[in-house]
Amino acid sequence: MREPRRHQHRSRPPVPSFRHQFSTLSQQRVQRGSRHMAAGGDTAQPGAPARRVGVLSLGMWWRVPHLRSLLGSLGTPVWLSGLVRPPPRVTAIVGWGRKAPAQRARRLAERWGLPFVTAEDGFLRSVGLGVAGTPPLSIVLDSRGVHYEAQARSDIEAALQNWHAIPAADLAMAGQLLDLMRRHAIGKYNDAPDLDDADPTGRDRPLVLVVDQTVGDASIAGGGVDAATFEAMLAAARAENPGADIRVKIHPDVLAGRRQGFLLDSARQQGIALEAREISWPSLARRAARVYVATSLAGFEALIQGVPVVCFGLPFYAGWGLTDDRQAVARRTARPSLEAVVAAAYVGACRYIDPLTGRPGSALDVARYIARVKHMDREFAGHTVVVGLRPWKHERTRRFLASRWGRVAFVNHTAKAVRRARREGGRIAVWAARAPADLAAACAAAGVPLWRIEDGFLRSVGLGSDHVAAASLVVDREGIYFDPTGPSELETLLEAGGFDAGLLAEAARLRRTIVERGLTKYNVGRAQDVVVDGAAGRRRILVPGQVEDDASVRLGAPGVGGNRGLLEAVRAACPDAWIVYKPHPDVEAGNRQGAIPAAVALTLADQIVVDTSVVRLFDLVDEVHTMTSLVGFEALVRGLAVTTYGLPFYAGWGLTTDRQSAPRRRRRLTLDELVAGALIGYPRYADPQSGLPCDVWHVVNLLSGGTPRGTRSLRQRGLRGLRLAGALLQSLSARR
Repeated sequence: MREPRRHQHRSRPPVPSFRHQFSTLSQQRVQRGSRHMAAGGDTAQPGAPARRVGVLSLGMWWRVPHLRSLLGSLGTPVWLSGLVRPPPRVTAIVGWGRKAPAQRARRLAERWGLPFVTAEDGFLRSVGLGVAGTPPLSIVLDSRGVHYEAQARSDIEAALQNWHAIPAADLAMAGQLLDLMRRHAIGKYNDAPDLDDADPTGRDRPLVLVVDQTVGDASIAGGGVDAATFEAMLAAARAENPGADIRVKIHPDVLAGRRQGFLLDSARQQGIALEAREISWPSLARRAARVYVATSLAGFEALIQGVPVVCFGLPFYAGWGLTDDRQAVARRTARPSLEAVVAAAYVGACRYIDPLTGRPGSALDVARYIARVKHMDREFAGHTVVVGLRPWKHERTRRFLASRWGRVAFVNHTAKAVRRARREGGRIAVWAARAPADLAAACAAAGVPLWRIEDGFLRSVGLGSDHVAAASLVVDREGIYFDPTGPSELETLLEAGGFDAGLLAEAARLRRTIVERGLTKYNVGRAQDVVVDGAAGRRRILVPGQVEDDASVRLGAPGVGGNRGLLEAVRAACPDAWIVYKPHPDVEAGNRQGAIPAAVALTLADQIVVDTSVVRLFDLVDEVHTMTSLVGFEALVRGLAVTTYGLPFYAGWGLTTDRQSAPRRRRRLTLDELVAGALIGYPRYADPQSGLPCDVWHVVNLLSGGTPRGTRSLRQRGLRGLRLAGALLQSLSARR
């Protein structure tokens, strides 16, 4: 981390200018409290004073917005500059790498008799570059030295030398992490798109990559190499790989003249190809037959991708029998597995924040988040033109279609949208229930893909018609789930099957959690007591009303006759049942069509229930009869019998009693297969406050109140300097 210039008032961290505003990822809310897990958390006993850790680096204050969470059990950071004695409860001092402020901090620790801890960027750092201002999602903490200096032992080296003592839980997490990093080509920065599958690199002849580094990289001297080492490495790569496609992986800033490397001139003089494309390193490295490095982390990322690596220097991962080493470290006599090295470096030595909460997290939290971002980058690369969406929905929809390699535009008119999408080689997206009648034909005529979007099935706490932001959205390239007149991606997914055991176990766990926490799509209605008055022995049937002009009713139940027709059909089919009618929340609120006068409804139903959560009713009824309502799916999840009078997405699979047929739906599903498709595989999820992509579990926690809503990000609040003001107040109080 580059340190800012020193200021005169060294007793406190100065307030930075607005040019130091955090980047997008730093906008995530900072949560109070912590998870008590290996990644962090205050270990002080209840009632005991919290520990503190001293900081002298302005860079750490300014550029690590979640410093407190990342330091975790080490203590709450407190500013030390200008103090002549340690503040109360400061038990250690932390410094960044080997920069000048860190050296001053080390000397201060020695003078005060306190432990010194070195911090550095973690190995799963971020989805963007540090030089671009993206703050870290992880840091390495080392109480012995620093991992890139081979002259002395580091915490990682000590753990690997005794690798049999690495906890089994860390090894298990390392195995999961390796799987994620391989499947999603995850590396340290994740700032570039993956190599296209159609790219021929490495397929016609063996690819050998020689990794250059930039002058000034601290790991170069620390790893025992110099400029001559890089020349020797390039010569060895040529001599040892005759006939191979040898390329020097050079930093783009070196090629642009902004930074200096070691191999640019030599490669050009020798006619060796330069590899400087903006593509992710892991996706390129796994095409290689061999990778040569001096001390770069790129070597370890290549190892993770299963590629043989030759080390001309002494990075932390060399000397353990996993690499072809051209130098030796006599201390490193153990022979750990790759999983053990990942466990020691990525799990044991690093501290993480959960990107969605700003609280202490794990390597898996960060890797899964990076995987989601990369997936969205690939899926929505290029141009997406959204047509006919109301202005208040623009930004709330954009977050679900966002890609760093794409652009989203909003257009009101069909013809203009189609022209623009065709011109830019993009696609059209439309809110499925409000698609213009001529849109599908216009897209087909122009050869423009048409994607349909709709709310997901775990949406929010509140109604969409009340402008409550959604936490889930579906994007369907085939049709849309509520239109049975044609296939949808959900129907195709369910018909194909092939759900693995792990996914089905997750679906079962999700189903149980939804039931235990009483979750539905909107989570509205008061959790008040309600009585269903049916006499003993009578079947109690819940009939949920729907919005009658809703597309799912128009397309999925055209001949039923709306809410009144449904009640008539249920009464005719079940003349002796106790029928409980619950109007749709949007209809109750007066926002949508479908109201039935109470006097009319009570000629068909025995009871009308309003302003009550449907969850309260599930325990009081035996069955649910519906046209196409999602209440039917929610009832299935809770084990109730469901009869459908239309064709909702969950009908036709053998789980419901259906009054209509669905000939395309031939598979017989288990309930967990239906849940896996509808709640895990089909929707996209995003945190409603930050807009970041998330998984279904984060949304479940949000909807059930299990994830605290911390303060909004500092940039959203307006003044980033408030963090430093807080640090100043904390520092002043520490002197008392």
